[in-house]
Amino acid sequence: MDVDRALLERQMRELPIVQYEFFDTRELTFSSRVRMVCQSDCPRYGASWACPPAVGTVEECRERCLGYPCALLLTTMNEVDDIADMEGTLATRGGHEEVTHRVNALLRSQGAETYPLSTESCAVCDRCTYPDAPCRFPERMFPCVESHGILVLELAELFGIDFQPQGNIVTWFSLILYRG
Repeated sequence: MDVDRALLERQMRELPIVQYEFFDTRELTFSSRVRMVCQSDCPRYGASWACPPAVGTVEECRERCLGYPCALLLTTMNEVDDIADMEGTLATRGGHEEVTHRVNALLRSQGAETYPLSTESCAVCDRCTYPDAPCRFPERMFPCVESHGILVLELAELFGIDFQPQGNIVTWFSLILYRG
């Protein structure tokens, strides 16, 4: 059973999605440079099931992602008091994550098998079980797009998605890969 895109688009209009694009996963670009940024700059590296190295190598992530022929890139935007205030900016991420969960549920309700990637290194639990025990909530954990080595800004440019608006606006991206 194929996804009814017209139905999905009608349902997504009810959500605060700014822009979205459906595309073939063969258009994804993977780069180990993105992973190097995770390793050198992110405190969650090696501390979460949703982050490297737990998600696998960039090549393993690439193979996993390409196992889903279809992709949906979506964005939301939030205004913040000061774009340079990282804590305030990150505080707006929860709304985007809720939108991502809702769109993922809409795809799954149509029988699609999904692999959602979003903005977080997973904030479901106060303390991740990695590496001592399996993830407690794998169905709620959405790995970060960048953890897979995906060049999301390249996708935004390819599809004309405005990711650098003026002022104190933050743009959040999610990528839901699916089949069926």
